[in-house]
Amino acid sequence: MPEIIETSSERLILRRWRECDRPPFAALNADPEVMRHFPATLGREQSDASIDFWDAQFAERGWSCWAVELRQGGAFIGFIGLSVPRRQLPFSPCVEVGWRLARPHWGQGLASEGARAALGVGFTRLKLAEIVSFTSLGNQRSRAVMERIGMTNAQEDFDHPAVAEGSPLRRHCLYRITHAQWQRTAGG
Repeated sequence: MPEIIETSSERLILRRWRECDRPPFAALNADPEVMRHFPATLGREQSDASIDFWDAQFAERGWSCWAVELRQGGAFIGFIGLSVPRRQLPFSPCVEVGWRLARPHWGQGLASEGARAALGVGFTRLKLAEIVSFTSLGNQRSRAVMERIGMTNAQEDFDHPAVAEGSPLRRHCLYRITHAQWQRTAGG
């Protein structure tokens, strides 16, 4: 697996995490609007633990969630990538495509662009048969990204085990894309 993945429009670079990514990632995770569809914002220790988890997946598998930077100027803007979920879910085992970008970078198609690149890695280099994504039912922004990258709602809503009972965020929707669907919709 290459250390750096450039997106097709050449706006983004997906790369391994660096120590200097920790403070801006913690700031992103502390933003209540960014974390609106999560049970809580994350403190520095929790934010660092996510990076450590993904680094461990890189060491074990050679892939995971990448740090994302703008190709022009090199600014860190969040993460996009593929990951094996930490928790047992109703559709496990699976590989998930996910993203989280700092607010100034929303609404520019960057999440879709990076997620398409991640799907390309998953289907061409890793030879995955299927990739999933999931979010709380009310997260219309992420659901729109899932649809833009060719994923379809599996109509298999579920209660996320990491979200407390009674929380409006507990119910999640599942999206899927197979290798064949990706080839048809993304020109793979």
